[in-house]
Amino acid sequence: MAETAGDAVPVAQRSSWTSFLKSIASFSGDLSSMTAPPFILSPVSLTEFPAYWCEHPALFASIADFPDDPAGRALAILRWFIVTLKGQYTSRIESMGSEKKPLNPVLGELFYGQWPASSPSQGRTDLLVEQVSHHPPITAYVIENKTKGLRLRGHNAQKTSFSGGSIIVKQIGHAILTVNLPNGKKEEYLINFPRLRIDGLWYGSPYIELAETSHIIGGGYVTSIEYKGKGYFSGKSHSFKASVARAVGGTEEYVVDGTWHLNSKFTKGSHPAFAPKPSGLFHDMTALPPQHVDTTPPAKMGEWETRRLWGLVAKGIREGDFDSASREKGRIEVEQRERRVHEKEAGKVWEGWHFDREVTPDLVYEHLAGLTKSIPLTEDMYVFKENWPMVFVEDWPSTSS
Repeated sequence: MAETAGDAVPVAQRSSWTSFLKSIASFSGDLSSMTAPPFILSPVSLTEFPAYWCEHPALFASIADFPDDPAGRALAILRWFIVTLKGQYTSRIESMGSEKKPLNPVLGELFYGQWPASSPSQGRTDLLVEQVSHHPPITAYVIENKTKGLRLRGHNAQKTSFSGGSIIVKQIGHAILTVNLPNGKKEEYLINFPRLRIDGLWYGSPYIELAETSHIIGGGYVTSIEYKGKGYFSGKSHSFKASVARAVGGTEEYVVDGTWHLNSKFTKGSHPAFAPKPSGLFHDMTALPPQHVDTTPPAKMGEWETRRLWGLVAKGIREGDFDSASREKGRIEVEQRERRVHEKEAGKVWEGWHFDREVTPDLVYEHLAGLTKSIPLTEDMYVFKENWPMVFVEDWPSTSS
């Protein structure tokens, strides 16, 4: 490495950025506990990230349009999943210039959202997120479209380390997608997550590449998605190859190849509901602008909701007033530490608003994970209490831009 940080780092903060990088290189343990320099902080809390799952609500809803076609449903789930990746892993570069470190949520922090129905048949999609653990940070969520009989529940956590000049993020957790079929039966799908590699650190302009393999398992199919990125000498950024195979027998029926942030095509197999001939096109992000989530109306927003909780911190970061952002962030963190001390002194344990950690095995996860040898056979489970807040009774005015 050179001895000076890159041009993307503000001049006034290059010294602190260089010191931060040296601290990372010598740090042993989970990097998420480290405090990053202010200019690299995002004004958005990690509790808002599950909204990326449904920034294309019509594609999410379309999963239900294959009640008698398991192969078509597997492809619809794959297309929806691939389309979510751009929002999850590259959208902040477009809006903020580089990847930013999200605000670390407090225990019990909440985020509520809605995507209105574009038509009566599509239905409204609701989002509920809660930070169920602070050490380690774990975020639980549920996304539901009742009209289409779809529900996604899951939880995310991360373990971070430093290797070869990059931050490596092991994503822990999974999601279960439930599809309620017209015949009264339901199909369930297990989705796990790729590893992340954060490059560009030395230049002060971090960006994410996905690595290794993730899976979508259910409905009689196993979809394996292999991620490759741009290396030092070769490769194309954000590349992937997905194979859709029978769960029993392993017969590969479809292969989709491309870049998840741009487009992809079938390279094996075809389906009449996808890929107009002769292009073989599977997904095209230029034709799929995101639909950002509508949030709780400000007058109804509770004190634990993320945009109220972090409002002054976010304002300071967006306006470049890092001193005020740091002071407000410190105040919130001290308040939370004091809350934990008082709970311990009183012999109390924090009880979540909407999720309980289940101590018994997750039988759905174990059954589906058992169809492949590539993922752990057991994982934690957070059970939704089915207590949607009253604010979800009605449609909200649009807050997205």
